[in-house]
Amino acid sequence: QVQLVESGGGLVQAGESLRLSCAASGRTFSNYAMGWFRQPPGKEREFVAAINWSGRITDYADSVKGRFTISRDDAKNTVYLQMNSLKPEDTAGYYCATTSRSYYYAGSRGTYGYWGQGTQVTVSS
Repeated sequence: QVQLVESGGGLVQAGESLRLSCAASGRTFSNYAMGWFRQPPGKEREFVAAINWSGRITDYADSVKGRFTISRDDAKNTVYLQMNSLKPEDTAGYYCATTSRSYYYAGSRGTYGYWGQGTQVTVSS
């Protein structure tokens, strides 16, 4: 059974940084693409970043380009989201996700089959 567990959220001031982690278990992590999504209060869930199974392909939402970096450590079965220069509008629940199929890159518009429970990020002004 695939499990995703996010951590690293918290309350920070504008301009500060946070690093989110998502630990995966239940299958061979290195064969699957990963993604980060967020859901601001009262809004729909939105794409943040994605990374393919090799780590060579990444995509970002325009709103986070240049500030956020997605990466993966296959030895630790973990995907990270480094978030710098945080803004109040980054406040949201952050969720990691992975695909059901191996060697399938979902990017921003594809299908993710498994989701974590989320971690809250709050940025104060």
